[in-house]
Amino acid sequence: MSPLVAVIKIGIDPIFKLGPLTIHWYGVGYAVAILVGLQVALPYAERHGIPRAKTSWIAFWSVVAGLIGGRLFYDLQSGALYYLTHPGQIFAFWNGGMAFFGAIFLTSATMLFMAWREKVNFWILLDAAAFFAAVGQPIGRIGNIINGDILGYPSNLPWATAYTNPHTFAPRLGVAYQPAAAYEALLILMVLGLLIYLRRRHVPDGWVGITYIILYPITQIGLFFLRNPVNVPIIAFGLKQAQLTSIGVLVIGVPLLIFAWFKTNSTKQVPQEQVADSPSA
Repeated sequence: MSPLVAVIKIGIDPIFKLGPLTIHWYGVGYAVAILVGLQVALPYAERHGIPRAKTSWIAFWSVVAGLIGGRLFYDLQSGALYYLTHPGQIFAFWNGGMAFFGAIFLTSATMLFMAWREKVNFWILLDAAAFFAAVGQPIGRIGNIINGDILGYPSNLPWATAYTNPHTFAPRLGVAYQPAAAYEALLILMVLGLLIYLRRRHVPDGWVGITYIILYPITQIGLFFLRNPVNVPIIAFGLKQAQLTSIGVLVIGVPLLIFAWFKTNSTKQVPQEQVADSPSA
């Protein structure tokens, strides 16, 4: 492919030094995403009746579970044998490589256990977690853009990104690719807008979280058709791992979640006047 001029060139080194410390922009992105997400999720849960002492404790373990789940699911997808023979790389978050579905699975299980243990409403926690994710993901994707590890096919579109720093994860330096990480950030911002709209419509507790868990897999099914198979191989039926996982979540996980919601809320009837008078989220 000939050199491209009318594209966005990124030469940022994904690693920088801060005194004796080696800092990865990817890690910085995740740290900022978590901090900002918590600034949204914790007050949300508190406004909906869960004391801050409990939400902080639950949030701590949920974040830990999300990081562990996201990394382990990535390891499993990328080649479990490699990580079994290189155990020091299993939790190398700073090098890039997180599968968000793993974070969703383990965080949801952790919140379910913590809700039972602390005797709080799981559906409020799920809604708060949805806002945490929808706020934090676009921020975290900035680290991916610097890393060059979430890319689409080669492209000459004016917003395509060409990487010039040899420390990036781009398959080929100087070749422009569709910025799949930026596409995902924009899609999740649209999802966030819908979640805010639903909350302002005073939907029952749990429906914001369920909506996120429906929409996120749909975004992944579409986005992974654009992902470069050099980094993301096709697994089966012309689909990639994240697409197959997304279909599994939509076909199995979402119906089970909706069933659980109706099972636990079948006896709860909210008077219409209470809905009308309830404060905005």
